[in-house]
Amino acid sequence: MELPALPGQGHLAEVVPSVLATLGVPGCVNTLGLPDNAGACVLLIDGLGAELLRAHADDAPVLAALAKSTLTVGCPSTTAAGLGAIGTGLASGEHGMAGYTFEVPGCGVLNALTWRSHPGRGELDLDPEVVQPLPTTFERAAAAGVAAVVVNDARFATTPLTKAVQRGGDYRGVHAMGDLVAETLRALTSSPGFCFAYHSQLDELGHRYGPGSTAWVMQLRQVDRMVESLVDGLPPGRVLAVVADHGMVALDDTVIDFDGAPELRSGVRALGGDPRVRHVYTEDGAEADVLAAWRATLGERAWVASRDEAIAAGWFGPRVSDRVRPRFGDVVAAARGEFGVLRRTAEPLESALIGQHGSLTSAELLVPLAVARG
Repeated sequence: MELPALPGQGHLAEVVPSVLATLGVPGCVNTLGLPDNAGACVLLIDGLGAELLRAHADDAPVLAALAKSTLTVGCPSTTAAGLGAIGTGLASGEHGMAGYTFEVPGCGVLNALTWRSHPGRGELDLDPEVVQPLPTTFERAAAAGVAAVVVNDARFATTPLTKAVQRGGDYRGVHAMGDLVAETLRALTSSPGFCFAYHSQLDELGHRYGPGSTAWVMQLRQVDRMVESLVDGLPPGRVLAVVADHGMVALDDTVIDFDGAPELRSGVRALGGDPRVRHVYTEDGAEADVLAAWRATLGERAWVASRDEAIAAGWFGPRVSDRVRPRFGDVVAAARGEFGVLRRTAEPLESALIGQHGSLTSAELLVPLAVARG
C-alpha cells in the first residue's frame, strides 16, 4: 500500500512565527501572509477540523465566513503535537511531542497530557524542559521585547505540558468562555504584542458524543458566538487568527482491540500513540515480524509503516532530530476510514470515546485558518 504524504500547504507550525514576523521578531517569517498589525491573538479551538466546519457552516456562520484557507497539522494529528507546533513553530519531528502517548527512551511511555506513565498513570520524573528543550515561541517573543500572553484554562497553569510548550508566556488562567473573551481582549488592548488563547470543550464533546452530534453542534454554535464577540471587540489594528490542532472522526465497528489480539501483541514491548495512530515499540530483532503482522492483520484499514518509511514519507515534518527519532514507533500504524486500534483493558476511558483523531486522513489533518482584523 502506498503511504500518503502530508498535504502541500501551510502548516500549523507556521502560524505563530508568521504572527511574530508581523511584530518584528527577528528570525521569524510571515509565510502565511498574515496582515500587518499592532498586536495579534491566535485562538486555538481544539478539535475543529476544516471538514467539520464546512459541513456545519450554518451553525458557525462567523467562523465559516472568516475561514478563507486551511492548514495541515501534521502527524500525529493530536493535541500534544498541535500545542507543540504552536509553542515551538516546528513540526513533531523536531519539537518531539510525538503523540498523546509516546516512549521517552529510558523512562517508559509518557502520557503527554497528564505527564504520567502510560498505561498505569504512575509518576514519571521527567523535566518538561528536557522532554522539550527548544526555545518556545513565547520565549522568542519575550526576548525580542514583544509581550507574550497565554489565555488558557486555569487548571493547566502549572502543568508539565504547559511548561514544555508555553513557557515564557504570561499565563492568565480562565474558567469559561466569558472570561476567555474578556482576558483575550484585555491582552490585545493593553499593549501591542502576541496572545495565544485556547478553548478545549468542542474537542471534549466530540470525543464523548461524536463529531457532528447534537451536543457537538450546540457547542460549535457557542464557539461561533465566542469568536463573534472577539471580532466585535478587536481594537483597531489588532488581528485575530483562529486555528485548530486537529479534526476528528467517529469510529465504526471495524475497530480492533490490541489487548485481545495476540497476533498484534507478539514481539511488541510497548504501545503508544492514539487509537487512530499507534506507535509500536518492538522487542530487539522483532521489527520486521511485527511490521508484517500488523500489515497482514490491519490490511486496508490502516497505513502501516516502519519508522524509517514514515519519516521518509514526511509524516513528522521535513526534519526529524536524533533526539526525537526514538519517540516514534519502530512501526507506525495510521488508521484509514473510521478504523482504530483500541486497548479496552489498558485504556478503558480512551477506548470508550466515540470521536478520535491522530491519523493522516483529511478529516483529521486539515484545520481552518480564519483571520479577522480590527
